[in-house]
Amino acid sequence: MVLSLYAILFLALHLLPGMKSSMVHLNKNGYDGVVIAINPSVPEDEKLVQNIKEMVTEASTYLFHATKRRVYFRNVSILIPMTWKSKSEYLMPKQESYDQADVIVANPYLKYGDDPYTLQYGQCGEKGKYIHFTPNFLLTNNLPIYGSRGRVFVHEWAHLRWGIFDEYNVDQPFYISRRNTIEATRCSTHITGINVVFKECQGGSCITRPCRRDSLTGLYEAKCTFIPEKSQTAKDSIMFMQSLSSVTEFCTAETHNMEAPNLQNKMCNRRSTWDVIKDSEDFQNAPPMTGTDSPPHPTFSLLKSKQRVVCLVLDKSGSMDSEDRLFRMNQAVELYLIQIIEKGSLVGMVTFESFATIQNYLTNITDENAYEKITANLPQAADGGTSICSGLSAGFQAIIQSNQSTSGSEIVLLTDGEDNQISLCFEEVKQSGAIIHTIALGPAAAKELETLSNMTGGHRFYANKDINGLTDAFSRISSRSGSITQQAIQLESKSFTIPGKKWINGTVPVDSTIGNDTFFVVTWTIQKPEILLQDPKGTRYETSDFKEDKLNIRSARLRIPGIAETGTWTYHLLNKQAKSQVLTVTMTARARSPTTLPVIATAHMSQSTTHYPSPVIVYAQVSQGFLPVLGINVTAIIESEDGHQAILELWDNGAGADTVKNDGIYSRYFTDFHGNGRYSLKVHAQAKKNTARLSLRQKQNKALYMPGYLENGKIVLNPPRPDVNDDTAEAEVEDFSRLSSGGSFIVSGAPPAGSHTHVFPPGKITDLEAKFKGDQIQLSWTAPGNVLDKGKANSYIIRISKHFQDLQEDFDNAALVNTSSLTPKEAGSIEVFEFKPEPFKIENGTKIYFAIQAIHEANLTSEVSNIAQAIKFIPPQESSVPALGTKTSATSLAILGLAVVLSIF
Repeated sequence: MVLSLYAILFLALHLLPGMKSSMVHLNKNGYDGVVIAINPSVPEDEKLVQNIKEMVTEASTYLFHATKRRVYFRNVSILIPMTWKSKSEYLMPKQESYDQADVIVANPYLKYGDDPYTLQYGQCGEKGKYIHFTPNFLLTNNLPIYGSRGRVFVHEWAHLRWGIFDEYNVDQPFYISRRNTIEATRCSTHITGINVVFKECQGGSCITRPCRRDSLTGLYEAKCTFIPEKSQTAKDSIMFMQSLSSVTEFCTAETHNMEAPNLQNKMCNRRSTWDVIKDSEDFQNAPPMTGTDSPPHPTFSLLKSKQRVVCLVLDKSGSMDSEDRLFRMNQAVELYLIQIIEKGSLVGMVTFESFATIQNYLTNITDENAYEKITANLPQAADGGTSICSGLSAGFQAIIQSNQSTSGSEIVLLTDGEDNQISLCFEEVKQSGAIIHTIALGPAAAKELETLSNMTGGHRFYANKDINGLTDAFSRISSRSGSITQQAIQLESKSFTIPGKKWINGTVPVDSTIGNDTFFVVTWTIQKPEILLQDPKGTRYETSDFKEDKLNIRSARLRIPGIAETGTWTYHLLNKQAKSQVLTVTMTARARSPTTLPVIATAHMSQSTTHYPSPVIVYAQVSQGFLPVLGINVTAIIESEDGHQAILELWDNGAGADTVKNDGIYSRYFTDFHGNGRYSLKVHAQAKKNTARLSLRQKQNKALYMPGYLENGKIVLNPPRPDVNDDTAEAEVEDFSRLSSGGSFIVSGAPPAGSHTHVFPPGKITDLEAKFKGDQIQLSWTAPGNVLDKGKANSYIIRISKHFQDLQEDFDNAALVNTSSLTPKEAGSIEVFEFKPEPFKIENGTKIYFAIQAIHEANLTSEVSNIAQAIKFIPPQESSVPALGTKTSATSLAILGLAVVLSIF
């Protein structure tokens, strides 16, 4: 039962499509559709474009040989920002956008952020989100530090495309091997070098000394650095040190170092990078090319972003008359036009039933009069059938007849109706080059809607009983140009069912990264409430200050004059009716200034479709620029078609579904299925009581910066880079609130609500640590749940051995630890367990390995954890280490007995 479940989990998590709409596809060994986008803030520089071309061209050949003649880059698009001058060779983009690009070129938020990296937070084998290169990296000579740019691109492409991880570890650069040697964390161990401490550096030379061992861990002291030899014979691995000229391959099963405490071993169950790559979807249909010739060089298309063009295609069929859908749509569209769409955008509107009507050709959104021209034509009555293709065709005509191209334009399609004719216009949609965002309203909306979004790279949303669902969806459809400071940010989105004659109160924090173009909106279902809004300095805004819409769509809006005050805003609403009614509150704002990067939150699911009993993972990223925001409360609200809402707190603890601790990516497994069909996701990120902080550390999943190399017995240094000291590694962030829709996903095969059986085991423990404490062993780990990372496991199985292979290959037959006194804690808690490691004799040099499983009450068992190691160690009175210049890859330990070390494999 367990084995078959794991097989199902593997297939679900690795083979189903992710949410990012990358346009890359592999066609006869060549990658087509790669998009490299330059941020609008990057100054125009022809050399930048030329260097991108050279990088990809070199990378293509390197990738081809690294994959044993399987894949290369055939067609690549470079997206030029609107801020650059037009040129005759620049073509019109279709679905290509900065927001969906595979590679982005953007300035770092801080001066020391030029390391190339990949935003990657999925599980092993899952695609990443994007590669980030800085202009400085692409324009300056980094050859001694990272190796050639083409090699770096291949290192990052492997992260992005195949979901493999780095084989070094800056936080644990050394470990103690099975042979009792201190090894640099690397793959493969055939890469040789020396271990030194830099004492004093002036100019290009440094005084060094041998590394000493830490008396507590038995490892080298914190300042010890592994310096590789420049001349190597080892061919692998690209995910460790692509800068070495000899390195041309990925680690294979034969050369892989499964002892190294790196992210590849942690995330991929100690499988080699090549094993994971071979199992990827790409390689299922890419046999090695015959012959000996290199592949043709890539061809490049230069595409220039254009003015934003959006056409709203809105359903006004008879079914929109039920459940206040027409009202809710009009409220959401008004909010979108007034508060969300960026100024300078061109917006048109089409309504449809059995036929379609162009209500507005494209209007330049420059002032309030422009908004009113469109909102005046919002439908006031619902009638007729549902012809989605008619609506789309009219949308394309509204764009074309306004002298704009449908290529690269956006359609926002909202419908609640069934229509079995949608497939008839799929070809027209493909030919248009437009991006189609779909909003399914209610459980009967056409099942093919998502196909339109998927084929064009658009967003997909579902809104049903959650009355804020439509405004949340529209709030997410912002510009894809990369100009974050122009985008509207949702601070609040709440609904209240308020009894007659009662008040409701609430607060919204406004932080110093936002405050421009701030709106506070209230909607109601029966009668306008009494409204009182107060800013942090005590300025009061009352009902009479709010502007009521002219269309009787039961909403009132206040635009805060100037820049909104920083601090806590307080609102009070009185239901003047005798009956209870539903009131909603929405607050949006833009960046405080064009140079202030706002804190933003984005969310998505790990898959757009899932088949029960496969879990999906909820991801939320909270950041300011490229810097992660830590220490906040992030909550996911997931709603099913029957209106059931699941509330899920997301974690950034590096355990369970979360890949890396403190990287600003908050995640959690979702298993609370409530029937089949569409589910919607939104997240609420909140910082309270000064707990939030900004991490200034370098990102994970990046090309390794090398301080220098050993050449002819001498260390040749690379230019130093500014680094982040521990005492300045974090900056405080004010209290803030952010809401973001994560779109929709589809579930099939789920049993009816309330009839679930026990199918999900406890989650795998990935952060087990071990150390000696006297003659006792102390183990610590993050508690999994009874169901993956939810609830409380029933019990634990802990096994120990003096041999790594025993736990890796035959866990069930290793010695068992008595855990009768160990009661599992709630998921996410830190577990600490101490015991005497009987029957082993403990003496100087004793080394023991540990692994753990969690047990569900129905006897479902988690995967075996990472393997932790503890060594009884006392350092010698005088360290014995190799002299500088000795060619060695490790240092033997003189193990005499006292403290020890943890290692995570």
